[in-house]
Amino acid sequence: MCQGADRVARIRETVTLALTPEVIEITDDSHLHAGHAGARSGKGHFTLRVVADAFTGLSLIDRHRMIYAALGDLMQSDIHALSIIARAPGERD
Repeated sequence: MCQGADRVARIRETVTLALTPEVIEITDDSHLHAGHAGARSGKGHFTLRVVADAFTGLSLIDRHRMIYAALGDLMQSDIHALSIIARAPGERD
């Protein structure tokens, strides 16, 4: 299991390889969840904002599925909670 900046780097690398996003922003929110059950497991809480052509024409749930599929094992080993903002180019947050 990775920690802190290593997790953010692995998330960035994994999502970038899978989706080739125009924009990818990752915030480690783990410190906001100290004492939370998921925090005790050592896994992190993250906010992920992705803008990618791959999302064009897809529903929100399909976009989220693509991200979860890309993250694969990281969802089991390093990520407890993930807040996702997934947009196609030109869409607003």
